[in-house]
Amino acid sequence: MATLLDRLAQTAYEAYRSALPTPLLPWEDITKPERRAWKTAVSAVAGEAGGTLREPPPGRSLVIQIGNRQHAFGADFSVGREGSLIIDDDFASGQHARFLTVRGLWYIEDLGSTNGTTLNGRPILSVQLLKRRDKIAIGHTVMTVVST
Repeated sequence: MATLLDRLAQTAYEAYRSALPTPLLPWEDITKPERRAWKTAVSAVAGEAGGTLREPPPGRSLVIQIGNRQHAFGADFSVGREGSLIIDDDFASGQHARFLTVRGLWYIEDLGSTNGTTLNGRPILSVQLLKRRDKIAIGHTVMTVVST
């Protein structure tokens, strides 16, 4: 089971990896010393250099609305034609996007989908923080963040 620090380090690495013009190995394929370095960097940025990040109290659920239906999630989930939240959209990839919670805040990231994901009309190029009333488009499906 991945710790919060592991999740933060992997998320930071994947955002860095997707921003570069040259390909880097996926998180699963980098060496243990490289993973430790990313964990140390994330820990330092979080203000706890040399320590371990403590798991925050459980955050609120993420509630999103698609059409007239609302969906509530308390933990990380994926959305697409497959996954935790299935959308019936030919322009969505199987595993299109991932919603994740870190330190009580909700984020979204595109999972390398064919047609991309937009947040408030802008393409998602790295992990993005979500807030109430944000509009997320996956294919032709639009979802609204009701609460975070």
